[in-house]
Amino acid sequence: MIRLENVGLRYGKGREVLRDVSFELKSGSFHFLTGPSGAGKTSLLRLLFLSLKPTRGVISLFNRDVSSLSRRQLPDLRRRIGVVFQDFRLLNHLTTFENVALPLRVRGEKVEDYRENVLELLDWVGLGDQANAYPAVLSGGEQQRAAIARAVVGRPEIILADEPTGNVDPDLARRLLRLFVELNRFGSTVVVATHDVVLMEELRAPKLVLDDGNLEVLP
Repeated sequence: MIRLENVGLRYGKGREVLRDVSFELKSGSFHFLTGPSGAGKTSLLRLLFLSLKPTRGVISLFNRDVSSLSRRQLPDLRRRIGVVFQDFRLLNHLTTFENVALPLRVRGEKVEDYRENVLELLDWVGLGDQANAYPAVLSGGEQQRAAIARAVVGRPEIILADEPTGNVDPDLARRLLRLFVELNRFGSTVVVATHDVVLMEELRAPKLVLDDGNLEVLP
């Protein structure tokens, strides 16, 4: 499902942010991505979402070498990946419901077919009463939950989450983690980047540990 071989990443002429990163994640696996600030976690997630190209090495997603794909082929591949960004990236002119439903709308589904599922998901993340609200009136934690709901609404094959519980209280963090676990049980490959030691202790999942651009896989 996800395979990296000797991947390196450099921004401009600076030192490499990632160095000789190699690992393989099987379809349907769950991993935490952790490490100190500045270790390269967000850069690695951006590589996996195909918003960056590695300076060197090979990245394979869905058994395809992504370096061989044209720009026109990338959007179809990205639609199979759900991403929770740190900056949320909600569209200000859309309501919470419309933001969360956007991946389904892009796929061509009709609102009458997905309305009930989207509203149920909004209830799950504690935003059932904010379905018609716009991002500008949502708190940071509420925007984060909307971003999580949008990332998982279409049950993507890969879910990449960058600090998805950073702005919520511990109880909601555990609830959101259960959502990722449930989606993983349905077959999604999940990578959750986090500093939350308590959260990682509650779910004994393998860890991808980044430190100064070097990666180690721990069981």
